Amino acid sequence: MPTGLTGSCLCGKVTYDTGSEPLWVTICHCKFCQRATGSDRMIQPVFERQDFSFTAATPAVFTQPSDGSGKNVNAHFCSDCGTKLALTFERWPDKIGIYLGTLDSPDAIKVGPDNSKHIFVSEAQPGTLLPPNVKIFDHHAAEIDGTPIEPTIHSKPVTT
Repeated sequence: MPTGLTGSCLCGKVTYDTGSEPLWVTICHCKFCQRATGSDRMIQPVFERQDFSFTAATPAVFTQPSDGSGKNVNAHFCSDCGTKLALTFERWPDKIGIYLGTLDSPDAIKVGPDNSKHIFVSEAQPGTLLPPNVKIFDHHAAEIDGTPIEPTIHSKPVTT
């Protein structure tokens, strides 16, 4: 029985249930996420890994070290249609991020200043609009050892 939000790949072979509401939403502007999405950013709700489950087929996994941390990032995707569904992280083994657009109802997650942060804005495409009152980080939001980094928060929208 689903207990969270549900989603799937384009062909419907791989489905998932988040098992809970997101802990937060990361909007990432790094080159990895730009390439992975084919866009200028990834919008990634993050969940507890223990609550999350793939409910139909098991996705294939592509692993690549992060340019930011050197730790492996695992992209989970459908081997039939190629849709990327989720990311898991060597650095945070207890978390899983999903590609927002793979949710059955992407609008179920409201992204705002209270639940989101923008990371790797140093790699954002020129002219990217960053909203006011949101936590903004040039790179990761934490040091390699996990120490939090103080965010920048602007009172007005800014562009990169």
